[in-house]
This record gives sequence, C-alpha cells and structure tokens, in this order.
Amino acid sequence: MPSPLAHALAGLTVHIATAPSDELASRRRAAVTVGAALAPDLDFAWKLIDGVNHHQAQGHSIGVGLGLAAAVTLVAAAGRVPRAWGLGLAALAGWSSHLLLDLLNVDTNPPIGLMALWPFSDAYFKSPWPVFLDIGRTLNWRTVWHDTVAIA
Repeated sequence: MPSPLAHALAGLTVHIATAPSDELASRRRAAVTVGAALAPDLDFAWKLIDGVNHHQAQGHSIGVGLGLAAAVTLVAAAGRVPRAWGLGLAALAGWSSHLLLDLLNVDTNPPIGLMALWPFSDAYFKSPWPVFLDIGRTLNWRTVWHDTVAIA
C-alpha cells in the first residue's frame, strides 16, 4: 500500500489540480483534501478495538467517500463556509485519490484488493497492473529497508 506520505502528497496534488484560482491558497480546502486522502487508513484503528482487520474493507470505498463528502458539505454549510458543496467535492476527490493509489499497489496482505464499490458491491477490486510497492507492517531491518525503497 502507498505510505501515508504518498497519500498526503496525492491529496495535496488533488487540491492544487482542482482548486479554483481564488481557493488555491485556502488552508481550509487543502487541509480537508489532504485529510480526506489520509482518512481511509483510520480503519487500522478498529483492529485495536475488536482485534479484527478492517483494513481495505468498507472504509476504503466510494460509499464512505460519498458519506464524508455529504458530511463535510453539511458542516461547512452550517458554518456558513462559502461554496460548501465545493469543499465536500474536494473531500470526495481527496478520498478517491486514496482509493486510486491503493488500487495501484502490490497487495500482499489478505484480503487482496479494496471493497471500492461498497455499498453497491461487496467484491474486492485490484488493478492487474500495480505501480507501487507494498508497505511492510513488521519491524525488522529487512522490512524497514523495503519500506524505505517503497516510500522513495
């Protein structure tokens, strides 16, 4: 899977590529987009609660991304943020960048792939042409070296 650094850079790239010229310098919009690009990996925390691996399941889906976009839009509208719907779309674009990067990685930890289309489908999807190396989840020198190369 791409590293958190890769997801943050993708979120920042999405912000720069999609922001209207008058919002390019908006820290709020950049933070929402980068935060949304990082957010799907919060599913790692659920394992601390129930001991079950939830990574790459429903939390890595367009359905949750649409829910996030709606929530961001509603909160921004309640706070009278101009172009609240644009902030919601920025959150969805950041979230989607995470899904795209994860679809394009070497996946070695079952389940292989993402539930990218949940709730419309429970199937796991994976690109047949990986671009990114996987990130190891153990702490030994071999994994640290591999992860360093993958991040580079």
